[in-house]
Amino acid sequence: MKRYCIKCGSDRVEYLDIIGENSEGYTIRITRIKDGYEKVVEEFLSRNLFDTCLKTGYIYKMEGTIASVA
Repeated sequence: MKRYCIKCGSDRVEYLDIIGENSEGYTIRITRIKDGYEKVVEEFLSRNLFDTCLKTGYIYKMEGTIASVA
């Protein structure tokens, strides 16, 4: 799974995980953490919009590995 950070205010943390891919774009999971609460949303993001977000710096790839607990 690829994880990206979403540029946001200093009062919260947001991550974007790519959980699926097809020719049209990506199925993503966005995790928002603010004030100790976590909100998770799954959506579809077109390739064009994803590429634009990368180019503008709105999202950026996280370095390192992602550990997941089942």
